[in-house]
This record gives sequence, C-alpha cells and structure tokens, in this order.
Amino acid sequence: MNGTLFSVGTPIGNLDDITYRAIEILKFVDLIICEDTRHSRILFNKYNIKTKYISYHEHSKIIKREYILSQLIDGKNVAMISDAGTPGICDPGELLIEEVVKKGINVAPIPGPSAVVSALSVSGFPTERFLFLGYPPRKKGRQTFLRNITESANLKLYQTLVFYESPYRIIRSLEDFHLALGDMQVTVAREITKKFEEVFRGKLSDAIEYFKNKKILGEFAVCIKNEQKLK
Repeated sequence: MNGTLFSVGTPIGNLDDITYRAIEILKFVDLIICEDTRHSRILFNKYNIKTKYISYHEHSKIIKREYILSQLIDGKNVAMISDAGTPGICDPGELLIEEVVKKGINVAPIPGPSAVVSALSVSGFPTERFLFLGYPPRKKGRQTFLRNITESANLKLYQTLVFYESPYRIIRSLEDFHLALGDMQVTVAREITKKFEEVFRGKLSDAIEYFKNKKILGEFAVCIKNEQKLK
C-alpha cells in the first residue's frame, strides 16, 4: 500500500505561526523533504523534530524525485515543506506533487501560512475575485507576460491582482505595472510576520518613489487594486 505525501505549510517568518497539526505530522512521517535543509533545521530544532530529512529544490536531479516516489510506493509517509509558507505555491514542490498525483498516490494538505493570502488579508482591497500572478518573469518573456495581462478580456473580472517579487526587482516590477495598468492603488507587504514587517499603501507612483529612497530588504507580496470597472 502506498504512503501519503503531506504538503505541510510552515511559517513565512515568525516560527510561532506553525500549527500543532503540522508539528505532529513532521514528527510522525518517515521522511521530510526540505527546500533548504539548513533553513529547515532551525524550525526542526525549535520544535524538537528528529525525523530524517533530505533536500529537494529546483536544481535537484530526476534521480532524487524518483527516490522520493519509491519511498511513497514502498508505503513510507513523506512530508514536504518549503523554505516558507505553503509547498507547491511558486516553489519546486509543484512538480513533485504533479508526479505523485500521476502515480495515484494520496496527497494530503496540512494548511498553514501563505504570503499571498496574508498580504490580501491586510490590503484593504476586494478579495472575492483576485488573480495571483506568482513571480513575474525575470527577463525572458517579461513583456509578453505584462501584455497578456493588460490585453486579457477577462482582466476586469478580477478585483485585485497579487504577485510576489524579490528585493532586486521590486522597483522594476512596480514601474512595469504602473506603465501597463496606470497609477492604481497598491499595497506592498514586505517581510510579513518578521521583525521588520512593513505594509505600504498608496498609488503605484507613490510606492516607486518610496522604495527608491530606502534600502530594500526582504521578500515582497504586492496587491494592486484593479480599478477597471466591471461590465
């Protein structure tokens, strides 16, 4: 009988944000898959988690994915965590989950923090219909990505647009969306749940000016209020 792959949500910053169930699952399973073992070890040490763990990230070879699948087929229970938040959302766990599902192996969610939901919850923007864009392309395909958004006939269906960005490209992305969409209202959340958490609210032009004039650190979750009227 196959084992189960548990997709376990872990804190996006503050380690106290993990659930009791997540800790129990991480202690119960036979193997934990981590995006970065050095990063995950901090969490394991805090909660006395002694389970065997291995790395699995975007540069992992196919042979490692095959090893994980073999463990599940042999009846072992496996937990997958990312460096922060919910696995499979903008991280390499997506491909592994796809393969596990194809094999007919059970995948169980253990809910936890998510930066996109956390940012939306404090944005002050409508959340009934939002469009999550993940990370905009770094270089190749970036202009096509933006053009597809602005020219989409369905764009008006979404009340809020959300995307992730790194500190190295946040200014460029704010400028690109400003050019593509106009000077819309934006909420920029930085370092969510961490010591230097910050939430900026204003127009896209205001956000560009604000972040140009300060040292930029941490990961960003950006919410743009889609001010195009619904038909």
